[in-house]
Amino acid sequence: MMAAAWRALWWRLLLLAPWGGSRAALPPPQDAEFTFLLPAGRRECFYQAAPGNGSMEAEFQVIGGAGLDIDFSLESPTGVLLINEYRKSDGVHTIEPTEAGDYKLCFDNSFSTISEKLVFFELIFDSPQEDEDGDNWSEVVEPEEMLDMKIEDIKESIETMKNRLERSIQMQTLLRAFEARDRNLQESNMSRVNFWSAINLGVLVVVAFLQVYMLKSLFEDKRQVRT
Repeated sequence: MMAAAWRALWWRLLLLAPWGGSRAALPPPQDAEFTFLLPAGRRECFYQAAPGNGSMEAEFQVIGGAGLDIDFSLESPTGVLLINEYRKSDGVHTIEPTEAGDYKLCFDNSFSTISEKLVFFELIFDSPQEDEDGDNWSEVVEPEEMLDMKIEDIKESIETMKNRLERSIQMQTLLRAFEARDRNLQESNMSRVNFWSAINLGVLVVVAFLQVYMLKSLFEDKRQVRT
C-alpha cells in the first residue's frame, strides 16, 4: 500500500504543472501512460497541464480487482465538471478544444470496502505546432532543386506517417492493457476453479468413505453366539 501511495505521489509531482512563470514558455505536453493501484475506499486525483486550442484524449481501463469497475471524473481548469461516470470498467474521452491550464482527473474507488483496483490510464495530446524548421527549409531549397516534387507533398506525407505511427503506438498500448485485464481475469477464474475443485474432491472422498462404512456395517453379524 505504501509503495502504491508513493507512486501516486510521484506521478502527481510529474504531471503537476509549475504554478509560476508564463504558460507560453512551457513546452508542449507529451503523451503519457500510467498504471497505479487504487486501494479500497480511496479516491486519487491527477493534474495535467494542457495548452489552449489543442486536443486531449483521456483513456482509462480497470485491469485488476473485483468487478473491474471504478468512478471517473474530469474537470476543466476553470472547475467545470466535463465528465462524470460511475462504475465503469473503461472509457475514452476527447476534449477539443482544450483550455489553457491544469485538468483534473479523478479515479474513485470509495464504493468498494474490500477490493483494490489496478487502473491504467493514458493521456494523448495533439497541439498545434509551428513548423519553423519546415519554413526555413522551404526558404533554402530552390524550386529547380526539388526535382518536380513539392515540399508541401513531402511534409504532408511525413506528417501522415508520423500520425499513423503514433496511433499504432497508442493501439499497442491499449492492447497491452486489454491483455493485462484478460490475464488477471483468467488467473482469478483459475484460482476459483482450483478452490472449488479441491472442495468437490474432498466431498467425494468423504462420501466414498461413508459409503464403504455403511456397506460394511450392513454385512456385519451383530448377534452374540453362546457356547
